[in-house]
Amino acid sequence: MPGLSKPKVLELARCEWIEQKSNCCLVGSHGTGKTHLAVGWGLAACRAGLRVRFFTAAGLVSRLEQEQKQYTLDRFLKQLDRAHLLICDELGYVTMSRGGVELLFRVFADRYERGSILVTSNLPFSEWGQVFQGERMTAALLDRLCHHCHIFEMNGESYRFRESMKTKKGRRSE
Repeated sequence: MPGLSKPKVLELARCEWIEQKSNCCLVGSHGTGKTHLAVGWGLAACRAGLRVRFFTAAGLVSRLEQEQKQYTLDRFLKQLDRAHLLICDELGYVTMSRGGVELLFRVFADRYERGSILVTSNLPFSEWGQVFQGERMTAALLDRLCHHCHIFEMNGESYRFRESMKTKKGRRSE
């Protein structure tokens, strides 16, 4: 992503935002490096001695629903609370049940000013109502999530697509 600020990326790799319990949202088209950055900042946090948990949004919701069915949800939520950074990747890629959405909202809301969240999504904020199935819940979530938040819009051509096109051109010239 040529438009991405390298100094800002390096600043976030120092993890001060996590210690300040701020959040980060990477929003934009597929293949633009959102997950790559999330993993990089997660690794930087681990190297800094911070506890990090990484889930896809669908995986986290599935785990929350499973823990709820097994009556171990509170124990799992306490485990998540101990993480300095919770990374929730690919929000908006998979449709979730109403109960799953409410559990995810609970996790996000409980972390407000108590722990950092890094969210990646292919949806602009204006379309998060599709994920959280209603304007009120979406507004409440975005209010908390974006209050202390670094927001990156990452729109552009897919890296994977661009690389596959280079490979095809290379084969043709052989």
